[in-house]
Amino acid sequence: MIAISKRQIIKKLIGFGIFLPTLLFIGASSINSDKSGLAIGSEIPMIDKKMESINNSSYNLKELSRENGIMVVFSCNTCPFVVGNGKFEGWEKQYNSLYEMAGNNGVGFVLINSNAAKRDNVDSKDEMKKHASSQKYKMNYLVDENASLADAFGAKTTPHVFIFNGKNKLVYKGSIDNSWDSSNKNIEKYASNALRALGLGKTIKTTTSQPRGCSIKRK
Repeated sequence: MIAISKRQIIKKLIGFGIFLPTLLFIGASSINSDKSGLAIGSEIPMIDKKMESINNSSYNLKELSRENGIMVVFSCNTCPFVVGNGKFEGWEKQYNSLYEMAGNNGVGFVLINSNAAKRDNVDSKDEMKKHASSQKYKMNYLVDENASLADAFGAKTTPHVFIFNGKNKLVYKGSIDNSWDSSNKNIEKYASNALRALGLGKTIKTTTSQPRGCSIKRK
């Protein structure tokens, strides 16, 4: 019988787009920097691209930015990293508090759904409306048709966070925090710390962390 290593198993599962927390916890260690995709210091891609919101209006990132920038979160309706499961609370529980924190620090906040391959079912606009209502989302939740914005950002997962400053420059990308790994005794609140730093005009200490979540389902 051929022995298959843990690394090989995880690699095969990831190839099928499986990113469940229980799988990621296998062999998970410290957060590593994500050096792919949009580089720190880059300008907001497609800042003028209009996207339809669940409120039936259309917005672009320029309109939703505030004096100290904008926090863009690629999200969806069903991923366990977003909605939670028996072992992980799910990061969307923090969305409203992060939205409020962003506002208090002069930063805009928006959710983007780029799951184009699921647009006819669990990530349709109607399902986005239902999910946002059930979770009492306070922020705009926009449809990224054909995942063009996600492609421009190099967004990988749901969720995947990108924070830009008031000059439209990327200052943080990665996870909201490191709570996905139950072995972490010290929770590092990457996004919250970045928002506070922007509000105070201070340097952001951690600018990059590894995104964790379900793969964005592109067509």
